[in-house]
Amino acid sequence: MSGALAARWLTAALALALPAGAEPFLEISVEGSVLRTLPLPEDQEICLTWAHSVTGGKVADCFENRAGQLVLTRSYLHDFAAGLGEVEGRGKLTSAPGGGYWIEDMDEPLPDNRLHLRVGAPQVGHRLTGREVDIPLSELAPGARAILTLSAE
Repeated sequence: MSGALAARWLTAALALALPAGAEPFLEISVEGSVLRTLPLPEDQEICLTWAHSVTGGKVADCFENRAGQLVLTRSYLHDFAAGLGEVEGRGKLTSAPGGGYWIEDMDEPLPDNRLHLRVGAPQVGHRLTGREVDIPLSELAPGARAILTLSAE
């Protein structure tokens, strides 16, 4: 049995072994194998942070579990560099303490409770951060395809 197939079988077995009413979790898969699974209870925020490819400034997208749906709640922009900015009707722009801007109240559900991501190189610094969470994705899987999936089971 290949390593990828074995990982899928193990993931399925662990999912079936969860007790009824188990806490929702976020699964981080890289190239089809589970890298990490972490609890994501309702209304707890987790953010994907990285450095902008042109300016190197900080950028963040933050998500919450809202009634079993993975929702983009807000984004941080260090400035209005190439590709960054507000889209009218998509949240509310506010100044961030210490500089930059937050786009708050975005409230966009992610299709199929998944975020697909091509993890950047170490200088991009993709990482997941939240309450007691700091996962350096760019150090662990630079250039890899990753999927963040909320399971509310």
